[in-house]
This record gives sequence, structure tokens and C-alpha cells, in this order.
Amino acid sequence: MNLRFPLFIDLDGKAAVVVGGGAIGMRRAAVLRDFGAAVTVVAPEIREEPEGVACFLRAYQPGDLSGAFLAVAATNDRAVNHAVYEEACSRGILVNVCDCPSECDFYFPAICQTETLVAGLVGDGSDHKRTARAAKAVRKTLEELEP
Repeated sequence: MNLRFPLFIDLDGKAAVVVGGGAIGMRRAAVLRDFGAAVTVVAPEIREEPEGVACFLRAYQPGDLSGAFLAVAATNDRAVNHAVYEEACSRGILVNVCDCPSECDFYFPAICQTETLVAGLVGDGSDHKRTARAAKAVRKTLEELEP
């Protein structure tokens, strides 16, 4: 098992590109936006356009990551996700590929947040329900700590 090091970074104003308009892509786009990133979503179809996110309704094209600080590949097409990974690597962009942990520079945590505290929780990938249960417990604890 390879445990992951937690790293908290300031995303304020940094460009983030999410490729994929399904549930996972839209959830990740919203989280990135909520933490201050300037988010662009590229997808032929988008489940629901999140407020404050730029959306391009078309297929991913090489060059879509130009100027990005980080990228997320969240399509249901392995070839597209891998192409996003390759472009990100070639440009030195941090990348998260939803269907291939070995192609990830970072992992999306379960966000546990109050007005003044933020915790991120990731598991080893083997039991997502266990991670969700743990995140729920952490959220409860954080809420109890709020003044």
C-alpha cells in the first residue's frame, strides 16, 4: 500500500481545466471553483453547468491545457483521459486522472470543511465507502469544534 501525502495549496486565481462533463467532472469542477481556481470544463455534453465555471461544449483537443496549473481527466473514455494525462505531463501540469491512479500527480480528497477549517481525506482506493464514512465522521467532528 502506498499512502498519499496530504498537500494543501492555494488555488486562488489559478487555471484549472476539467475534461469531462459527467457527475465526477462537475463535482470536481465545483470543488476547484469553491477553492478559488479559475475553472474551465471541456466536454461534448455537460450534466449541469456550475455557476462561475467556463464551459466549452466540444470534445477535448490537444492544447486545451495551455496555461493550466492543474488538470482533471474525468471522461468515460480511457483514450481521452490518457491523452489529457500525456498533454499535462508534457506541459508540467499537475494532473488527476479519474480512471487511472498511476496517471495521477494528485488525488482528490473527500472535502471536510467548516467556516474556519478544512480537512481532506483520501484512502488507498480499495474501499470508497469506507473513505466516505470516515469523511462523514471528520465533518461531524469539525462542526463540533466550530465556535
